[in-house]
Amino acid sequence: MHRACMFCTRPLGTNEVVETFPVGRRLAFDAARGRLWVVCRRCERWNLTPLEERWEAVEACEKIFRGTRVRTSSENIGLARHPEGLELVRIGKPLRPEFAAWRYGDQFGKRRRRKIVRWTAAGAAAVAGGVMGGVVLGVAGVLGAVYAITVIPVLKDRPIRFKPADGRVRQMSIGHCWRTRIGPAEDETGFRVQIDSWGIKGREWFEGEDAQRAISVILPRMNAYGSTAATVQRAVSEIESEGHSHGFLRRVVDRPRTYGGGLDGHIHTMRKPARIALEMALHEEQERRALEGELWRLERAWEEAEEIAAIADNLLLPKRVTGFLTRHGEDSAAGAGS
Repeated sequence: MHRACMFCTRPLGTNEVVETFPVGRRLAFDAARGRLWVVCRRCERWNLTPLEERWEAVEACEKIFRGTRVRTSSENIGLARHPEGLELVRIGKPLRPEFAAWRYGDQFGKRRRRKIVRWTAAGAAAVAGGVMGGVVLGVAGVLGAVYAITVIPVLKDRPIRFKPADGRVRQMSIGHCWRTRIGPAEDETGFRVQIDSWGIKGREWFEGEDAQRAISVILPRMNAYGSTAATVQRAVSEIESEGHSHGFLRRVVDRPRTYGGGLDGHIHTMRKPARIALEMALHEEQERRALEGELWRLERAWEEAEEIAAIADNLLLPKRVTGFLTRHGEDSAAGAGS
């Protein structure tokens, strides 16, 4: 069973420990509420699993967790590492702010650590240039540092992609992301999103499920540099001040200036804790609606992640390779039929 992350579309990996659910290298579960997530080791986001695949896997995770010696636990949350490499996160009954800070702290902290590593490597290049070759190499080192900080990340980062209901995949660069706007809508989500993308129509507004899918892939790129634990805690407080994630979303949409945003709804102008909180709130709203019975949303999100991952993989292959794979697949199918 192979699956891609619903958010970054990277493979979630597999495990040979949980026989009823061999997906992922880190699983988080709440036995009391019957919930199971696969934590993506790339983007650290939590992928909620469909209901029909959850129950036996949760029981198995509980049994494996209790039988694992290498584990750390607080009163409400535990982390265990199985000898075969699977990590299990056991959720007890924490207060909501505690759970949110713990859950998202890992995600945003990992993004921040990547940024620090990148800047440290660039600084080392500048120092080495100055020490080894005087002024000329020093200048070269500085230019190399600037290149490492600004150009390389842009070249290495994949375009952001999402597929709306019309079936045509939209592709965006980080520059496109910074032009994203959010505004009020009369549907059940309560907001609409304007994006800018390559080709098709350029700037366009999306509502409903399309708006939710678009913003769920755009915000992680806008918040790519992560945050400190203190900023995550302030973000949790922003949501708590409105009582719940839905109330926070409504406030952002109706009064963007409350959080530093402009009247035009541009997300990039929001204060960092509020922008982090927006990503948290949208993620929680997606889960809330799925848990209320709309499980087809989860199935559609999984399918879309797999499809976009396949598209991304094919874009990286030369045409002669994809042609060979297609012909090989057809020949194999014909042989099997005969």
